Amino acid sequence: MAAPLTLVIGNQNYSSWSMRPWVLMRQLGIEFDEVKLRFNSVEWDESIARWSPSGLVPVLWRGQQSVWDTLAIMETLAEWYPGHGVWPADPAARAYARSAAAEMHSGFRDLRSSMPMNIRSSHPATRANIDRIEHLWATARARHGKGGPFLCGAFSAVDAMYAPVVMRFATYAAPLADETARYCEAMRAAPGIRAWVQAALQEKEFVADDEPYATAPV
Repeated sequence: MAAPLTLVIGNQNYSSWSMRPWVLMRQLGIEFDEVKLRFNSVEWDESIARWSPSGLVPVLWRGQQSVWDTLAIMETLAEWYPGHGVWPADPAARAYARSAAAEMHSGFRDLRSSMPMNIRSSHPATRANIDRIEHLWATARARHGKGGPFLCGAFSAVDAMYAPVVMRFATYAAPLADETARYCEAMRAAPGIRAWVQAALQEKEFVADDEPYATAPV
């Protein structure tokens, strides 16, 4: 029997990369223990070297084996749990999902810098990379959505990769096409995402580097 999984994450209000594998595993019913290392904290300073080979989060552990980097974690989960639908079963949908996930992984730098993830806040948005993302989503749903609410049919890794973008669109009140808005609504209703958001809303930490438009809460 496989050893239990442990996922090491950062603050749920801020850590977009941690959100992706957490939501994917929760949504697909892959059980795991959670270790949260809050940014700019004593626990981070004392524990990050123990938990993370790269000094970053997220990191997935199975026994003594660690996997770091969000996309690497997703690919590894697809190997460890081939029956859970980490990627779409259809080859064309899977190729599109992997390409869109990789583009999210390495691109959209303008969006990331102007719209950092902050679930507890609300700000007006700049357009940034929104048009490209809307095109990606609309194409995925038209070609591979199979009439379902998610990008390639059932919820999969590509949806998890874009979950923080859905949060950003809400935070910054981004003007969206109707089809995009419907997808965002379906994503926010997904149990795994609802669970992440609920945890984020309970956090009290203020990380100034991730809140360029905010002031510290009193």
